[in-house]
Amino acid sequence: MIASLRGTVQAVSGTTLVLEVHGVGYALQVTPRHALGLRVGAEAFVHTALIVREDELSLCGFERREGLDVFELLRGVTGVGPKSALGVLAELEPEEVAAAVAAEDDAAFRRVSGIGPKTAKLIVITLHGKLSHLAVAAPAAPDASGTAETVAALVGLGFPERRALEVVEAIAAEQDALAPAALLRLALAELGPAAMTGSRR
Repeated sequence: MIASLRGTVQAVSGTTLVLEVHGVGYALQVTPRHALGLRVGAEAFVHTALIVREDELSLCGFERREGLDVFELLRGVTGVGPKSALGVLAELEPEEVAAAVAAEDDAAFRRVSGIGPKTAKLIVITLHGKLSHLAVAAPAAPDASGTAETVAALVGLGFPERRALEVVEAIAAEQDALAPAALLRLALAELGPAAMTGSRR
């Protein structure tokens, strides 16, 4: 069982991280938010879950132990596989998952691609009482930490801060309660690749 890895980031593409550990490159699936914080050539530490199937072995990586804990609990829910469990953590922080479960808010899980109403209710029921080790956080306001996090990610990708802030605030004003990952996707679609070069003078 591979419980964790520490090594050098060899490549990051989409949600795939290649981490080199003592000359061996490990390919891991991570969330988009986690991937944005990784830099090629830098050292990284990840908690890992080994997924064993008849035809393949795969690894999922997590920046925080809490993310791994929630991932494993989600995989114990009927109808939730590794891909859907990662999808939940791409939209919600572990504390936000705990808050949704505590509030019996299955709508938070229905927003995740591939999770329908029945599975969303099962997540709330199955995880009830199992996330007491996580501090239950209030839902993040889109104009608070979500906006700041998204703007920082866009600036890291090369977009001008002023333009990134304008686009993110406009999207947040039009659509309520967006998770940072969803806000980032919409902002990237709005800005487009040309914005990175066209705005720099």
